[in-house]
Amino acid sequence: MERFSLKRKVAIVTGASGLIGKAFCEALKEAGAIVVAADIIETEELNDYYYHFTDITDELSVQKLADCVIKKFGRIDILVNNAAINDMFEDPKASLELSKFENYPLELWEKSLKVNLTGTFICSKIIGKQMLLNAKGSIINIASTYGITAPDQNLYIDLNGVQTFYKPPAYSASKGGVIMLSKFLASYWGKSGIRVNTLSPGGVENNQDAVFVEKYSDKTPLHRMASVDDYKGAIVFLASDASSYMTGANLIIDGGWTSW
Repeated sequence: MERFSLKRKVAIVTGASGLIGKAFCEALKEAGAIVVAADIIETEELNDYYYHFTDITDELSVQKLADCVIKKFGRIDILVNNAAINDMFEDPKASLELSKFENYPLELWEKSLKVNLTGTFICSKIIGKQMLLNAKGSIINIASTYGITAPDQNLYIDLNGVQTFYKPPAYSASKGGVIMLSKFLASYWGKSGIRVNTLSPGGVENNQDAVFVEKYSDKTPLHRMASVDDYKGAIVFLASDASSYMTGANLIIDGGWTSW
């Protein structure tokens, strides 16, 4: 069990104020890590960690994060690239039309790729340089089942048979890119002692419409959506020496969603 320990390890979690991000911070701290919670939003839930304002799409902001962590703790052992966005439409009444691929705004496409994929690239590039100095590190990039399989648009049909929304293309494209970026970095940095893996979670239950939850559960062999606690063990495993011979892998935890 000692191989799962993160005692004296320094971990950075981006998107730390998000639903899964907070769970990742909790799990890493419970395993003994010093956790730096990086986000553009500071919440009370992050008071137990070292919070640092970070815009992952800005190289200078990420460099400041790395410099501050190195100055305070001397090294960076773990990076969890968790920060991401889902499309938000300003006018909910227009979301059905705007979410159709034929009408999908270029600006939303570019914004999702900038945060979800380019942000992962920037953080890996800058913080990975620091890991190179110690010839050791674990980078965990958070993708999604929607980076592996296409969204089932039937999930967004209500009880009256009306399509209320379409899951747009940028999320899937960006998360698929995260998976391939992880493989690239794993092969590129393998000889340098830096491991790079992907964690692809399934959908987390978070006050969604009851019809959606039921439909999602029916498509899942374990017949439920995930709770945030379902991913805590995985993040500790990937961060720790328990996964020391694992790199370039995509750990899928989805209740069986992608198995059929």
